[in-house]
Amino acid sequence: MDLKTKYMGLTLSSPIIVSSSKLTSSVDNIKKYADHGAGAVVLKSLFEEQILFDIEIKLDDHPMYYWYPTAADHIKDISKEYGVNQYIHLLEAAKKEVAIPVIPSINCITANEWPSFAKKLEDAGADGIELNISIFPFDENVESQGIEETYFEIISAVKEQVSIPIAVKIGPCFTNLSRMVNRLSIAGVDAIVMFNRYFRPDINIDNETVIYENYLSSPVEMTQPLRWIGALSNKVKCDLAASTGVFDHEGVVKLILAGASATQICSVIYKSGPEIIGKILNDLEGWMKQHHYNSIDQFKGKILKGREKTADFERLQFMRKTTGLNF
Repeated sequence: MDLKTKYMGLTLSSPIIVSSSKLTSSVDNIKKYADHGAGAVVLKSLFEEQILFDIEIKLDDHPMYYWYPTAADHIKDISKEYGVNQYIHLLEAAKKEVAIPVIPSINCITANEWPSFAKKLEDAGADGIELNISIFPFDENVESQGIEETYFEIISAVKEQVSIPIAVKIGPCFTNLSRMVNRLSIAGVDAIVMFNRYFRPDINIDNETVIYENYLSSPVEMTQPLRWIGALSNKVKCDLAASTGVFDHEGVVKLILAGASATQICSVIYKSGPEIIGKILNDLEGWMKQHHYNSIDQFKGKILKGREKTADFERLQFMRKTTGLNF
């Protein structure tokens, strides 16, 4: 059974990618994922805003730097270099231990800080780069077009520095997501990951405080990337990968049928351990055998054949009764 798939121009041994999280911040973990059949890993993100925030904290602790601006600039450069060097060490160590693609993740919000860092990651052996661009529309003074243009500024700046494949991980918060994905494809990215699962605060009504326990996804959340991959995979030139809510082989099959080139998993590993990767792949092989498929390519995007299927993914309202309930 051939589970290989093409993603970002890379050949993966399986369509399962371990997504960027604390899970991929150690070489020991990365080795386990490779041993259990992961096709690739995305390293824990290097956060632009976190490094810059850490730098400002250090400077605030030492008021003397306000009197010596050149010294402050020097401290900023050292701090950035330290954070990037730590990340490069993780990348280099992982590349020595596993044969599968290792993809660094850069969580960025501007085009100012990261292009030179992307080049350093390429030089360190990165197989590709995932740009996790997270710009939330919280500022009422910024127009939506301005937010979108920042994405392309970042992509353009990074593409000028590197020749390795680039994926962009996005969230669903766009006025016209279809147009945005098409523009990203035209901009020359090799893949788009749909979707970033943003932080979701909750409230404890007993002590009336904000809590942060809603950090793992659930299988029902897979339907959002399923809808958009099904609607767009045959309309864009780049690969699409699904992220959020992928817990079992059924989710993987559905997403590939909709046109996904790969699926990223995270929460299910937190819940079940790295062994779940092997189980998903074994179950995937069983499904393929049952349906007489010998390779992923034989059923990738199959559900889109016929215009009426595309309409199903584009529908907003319930048009008929699908259960005993009357919608």
